Amino acid sequence: MNEIEYKIYIDGVIRRVESARLKVSDHHIVKIVAISKYSDASEIEKLYRIGQRAFGENKVQDLKEKAQKLEELPLEWHFVGNLQKNKINNLLDLNPALFHALDSLELAHELQKKLGAREMSLDALLQINSAKEESKHGVMPEDAAALYAQIQDECPNINLKGVMSIGAHSEDKTIIKKSFETTYAIYKELEGATICSMGMSGDFELAIECGSNMVRLGSIMFDK
Repeated sequence: MNEIEYKIYIDGVIRRVESARLKVSDHHIVKIVAISKYSDASEIEKLYRIGQRAFGENKVQDLKEKAQKLEELPLEWHFVGNLQKNKINNLLDLNPALFHALDSLELAHELQKKLGAREMSLDALLQINSAKEESKHGVMPEDAAALYAQIQDECPNINLKGVMSIGAHSEDKTIIKKSFETTYAIYKELEGATICSMGMSGDFELAIECGSNMVRLGSIMFDK
């Protein structure tokens, strides 16, 4: 589709986000992070031209390559993937705006070591496995609040901003909703938390209605 058609299409996605947030409150603000892992630099630039600024990648090498190709644009890069310890320095070199997938105390301690050595800080979200699915990373819901506080205490170079979770892998909307409600309830308990990142292309409206204020939209933003 041409740029005008694409803008009309994206406006439709934004209207869906708006409609969902208004069900929560006139004052509820939702940020869209466009997940560009299946898209190339030209597709990211096309979406940038119609107003999108925040983009997310789930592989450090892909983030590096796309950030370099698009370094002239004022993009806000998020890292949303599972982070292997041997990739920590590579990610810190890129200084992402937000790391969404801090999924263990062990990873937090490794990040703290590297951040401390560099005298830098990293904004991050604690990933919660709210549906307790073996296929997903993240901390168990019952451990999340205590672990969040422990990371805040033991890892001063990590700025925890809130939580992230992926909705339950199910066709049953009730089960998906429960997983979002679980994460949101934890988020509300956390001192100083401002970001509740929940919702992807297939379930973002439900996630917003459950309290999400950041959605990670991939295929729907790139018309794939």
